[in-house]
Amino acid sequence: MLDAGDAAPDIEAQNQDGETVTPTFAEPTVVYFYPRDGTPGCQLEARQFQDELPQFRDLGATVYGVSTDDVDSHREFADEEALDFDLLADPGGEVAAAFGLDTEGGYVERITFVLADGAVQAVVDADDVNPDGHAAAVREQVATL
Repeated sequence: MLDAGDAAPDIEAQNQDGETVTPTFAEPTVVYFYPRDGTPGCQLEARQFQDELPQFRDLGATVYGVSTDDVDSHREFADEEALDFDLLADPGGEVAAAFGLDTEGGYVERITFVLADGAVQAVVDADDVNPDGHAAAVREQVATL
């Protein structure tokens, strides 16, 4: 798994609108991995990232959610939750693998990466992630960049 100080990976994935997204990670960027669209913890986490989105944008940060769900599932989830940030579809696990994460069970564990200046700045491990309050904690880390 990538750790603070590691170079940001090169990734490309489709968002919930079927558009190809290729983040550069030059500016502050949050990439949060979550297990499944529509599950209670993932809904709570997505809602809180949405609630914090204006503050992330004030900090010049972009937020991406990533799971192994496909574009159609992401579109439905984003519509249901009124999300204004990209959900990246990773059904083949390529994005997860670029971050050094395992998708062997068909999903990825909850973990968040804060990137900037082409490198990983911080990692919030799944063992430390409670969906409730997670977005605010990540925003505080972004504010220190």
